[in-house]
Amino acid sequence: MQSYCGNLKEYKRLITREVKVGGLVIGGHHPIRVQTMTTTDTMDTEATVQQTIRCIEAGAELVRITAPSKNEAENLKVIKEELHKRGYTTPLVADIHFTPNAAEIAARIVEKVRVNPGNYVDKKKFEQLEYTDAEYAEEIERIRERFTPLVLICKEHGTAMRIGTNHGSLSDRIMSRYGDTANGMVESAMEFLRIARSLDYHQIILSMKSSNPLVMVQAYRLLIQHMMQEFGECYPLHLGVTEAGDGEDGRIKSAIGIGSLLEDGIGDTIRVSLTEDPEFEIPVCKDLVKRYADLPYDEEKKHVVENIKLPYSPFEYQRCKSHEVLNIGSRHVPVVLADFMLAETIAPADLQTIGYTYNEATDKWNIADAAADFIYTSEKILGFNLPGTLQVICDYQSWINAEDHDKYFPLFDKNNFAAAEKRSLKINFISVNISEDSSELLALIKNDHTVVLCIYASARNALQQMRNFVAVLMEQGITCPVIIAVESMHKTVDEQLIHFSATAGGLFLDGMGDGIWLINDPSKMENSQVSGRTYLPTKNNHQFLNNTSFSILQAVRTRISKTEYISCPSCGRTLFDLQETTARIRSVTNHLKGLKIAIMGCIVNGPGEMADADFGYVGSGPGKITLYKGKEVVKKNINSEVAVDELINLLKENDAWIENTV
Repeated sequence: MQSYCGNLKEYKRLITREVKVGGLVIGGHHPIRVQTMTTTDTMDTEATVQQTIRCIEAGAELVRITAPSKNEAENLKVIKEELHKRGYTTPLVADIHFTPNAAEIAARIVEKVRVNPGNYVDKKKFEQLEYTDAEYAEEIERIRERFTPLVLICKEHGTAMRIGTNHGSLSDRIMSRYGDTANGMVESAMEFLRIARSLDYHQIILSMKSSNPLVMVQAYRLLIQHMMQEFGECYPLHLGVTEAGDGEDGRIKSAIGIGSLLEDGIGDTIRVSLTEDPEFEIPVCKDLVKRYADLPYDEEKKHVVENIKLPYSPFEYQRCKSHEVLNIGSRHVPVVLADFMLAETIAPADLQTIGYTYNEATDKWNIADAAADFIYTSEKILGFNLPGTLQVICDYQSWINAEDHDKYFPLFDKNNFAAAEKRSLKINFISVNISEDSSELLALIKNDHTVVLCIYASARNALQQMRNFVAVLMEQGITCPVIIAVESMHKTVDEQLIHFSATAGGLFLDGMGDGIWLINDPSKMENSQVSGRTYLPTKNNHQFLNNTSFSILQAVRTRISKTEYISCPSCGRTLFDLQETTARIRSVTNHLKGLKIAIMGCIVNGPGEMADADFGYVGSGPGKITLYKGKEVVKKNINSEVAVDELINLLKENDAWIENTV
């Protein structure tokens, strides 16, 4: 059994230390604060002021502005004064990279500074370094010497600080001792936190950002564990998935990382990093945090110190053990169930929305990479031949009357399964509301190797209940595959993306789930727009659910069905039009299944943050692009007009390119 000092079994807000950022208080029992970051040139005062105002009016409670050098740091004073003249007093945050001098200037001006332990004193050159314990201790003293002046300035001026670790920019020193791990991220921040505490400075917020939600969640959990064990208290936590991208994928990846932590009561302020204008990040933030606005906290347990016991480790990914039932469980990738419960009729053309296109002339099916594995038809039996990889789940009574028991499989509830006189010899699905007692059912199915459980919860804390249910299966040695079923009754696409992603994605991050089944009622939804794409639920709903299912599985790295883009959200350092360039690269590479391409606005974060990518496209100067293969520079200072073509050439040279035949 694994110990964890957190709330993975029920919703209970982790009550952290209170930190003042100007007139705003973060942590404690205060609301979860939402923030964003400007994308303008910080030296363009008017553009930065106007964009900051748009963000504030959209609902941002803090606005971060990049200060990569002393000039930008000094101009923060002008920006702040202009905002105050116009009646805006929202706290400002200076974003610092590499330049302690800029941080020390900004700390005297704005309400909060953000420093990255990976590049504030240390450097990253992708070098393997070896340290004796004495040499390592000397490096810590060097950090103390360089970091202490900033701490003392912040202490004097009442300035808050975020110690923000980024997975992709861990220093060579940390990488050499801890590797590219969540443990390395935590230790990178803890080194700085220990120095601040030794100087009796506590106005600190911490973050553990990664473009990989799995690494991010593990790092935050480890950070809480380390702080509680070492200090007996927890500082406020800023949540974010860095370089999440744009559109649905960016929202899904952010909702999985941020939402699954919020579900566990972790997080005091959030920023959703999208490759879109910053004011468009705020509605997504609001949709995430409003789910927790009315949930109680335990005043008597401000600091969670009790250890809970789990039958799995919350700090490392390991898929829950399950046996194989047909193509579900064991070594198989998670399956996707398409829900056609509410469809009045189902024709071959309807299957195009879930990845199957029928060619009437050739009488053949074209099967996409993101094609559902099962379709749930409720009581309906289809009147046409199905594509080879698609199978049907229907209600038990309909299945009895179906002629094709090689393609059709029954869905039971726990009562009619127990009473059934006839069951499939291959696979039997059982729908289980885990908010109800299922002890008799578990005893019945323990040794039945045809059963697949489709679990759902009607309670508010559905994620915790489903996680507890799977933990019970593990403790009892029941290894039947489990399908994660999530129903969302929210009215907009954005809200449903968040609900589906936080609940299902959070479970998959813990290794739970052999399949995903998303359910909604399109008649109760409003037309919604995500990143310029309008969704008409009654027309596109099956496609929406199918795309969301595959995007969740891709984001948690359990089933790869498309190209993945690691794209930064743009800021004042960006050296090209990031949104336009991302769209161009996506349009010519989105058929390269399984490839990870990073699109980074500048050299500050680029090489580090894209360390997880196969290829990188990084701004290296005005109108200039540098191309990477992994961490290696391949082509430098290419004119941006031809850089996308050069990226394609690089893919071809490395046998990573295939022609798009669609």
